Amino acid sequence: MAINLVKGQKIDLTKGRSSLSSIMVGLGWDPVATKKSGGFLSGLLGGGGGADVDCDASVLLLDENGKLTAKENLIYFGNKKSKDGSVVHSGDNLTGEGEGDDEVINIDLKRISPSIHRLVFVVNIYNAKQKKQDFGMIENAFIRLVDNQSKEELVHYNLTDNYAGKMSLITGELYRQGAEWKFSAIGEGASEPDIGSIANKYS
Repeated sequence: MAINLVKGQKIDLTKGRSSLSSIMVGLGWDPVATKKSGGFLSGLLGGGGGADVDCDASVLLLDENGKLTAKENLIYFGNKKSKDGSVVHSGDNLTGEGEGDDEVINIDLKRISPSIHRLVFVVNIYNAKQKKQDFGMIENAFIRLVDNQSKEELVHYNLTDNYAGKMSLITGELYRQGAEWKFSAIGEGASEPDIGSIANKYS
């Protein structure tokens, strides 16, 4: 049974789970249903529906000092596999519509380079500045971790804060502590409009 985390909570993933070696990180979100004035008929005539917001999930592979030391350590739709093969991105989802995970990142814990100590999971809105979009137009955002072998959901974290005005979300991070891997629910909004700007914060 999955542990539901709240913002700021941390959990030890591998302690007591020596067999845990491969996890799926699922990230999901939905466009907020918009309602314009004009009542029921307005909705029927095109006034309803959700905003056309394209969110992208990424992961930054950081060293022990929390630094992104090489551009290939940024995994996103344009670079879907880490150099050591430990992190693989499922690819881009353009709409976020439908239930379940919108984008998936698979991680082989045993293959992560010893130089990598933190994996930070980010969701940002593509072309947010140009489209004048922010995370006030997104709801039901979550991050969850699943054991790839047993298919057991280990962790689920719903991001419930008000993120209006924010163009990126730092959802959570997987980090190494000694021989163990832990997960922290972060849930922080950021004003950086694209993944390159976020990456610069860690360089």
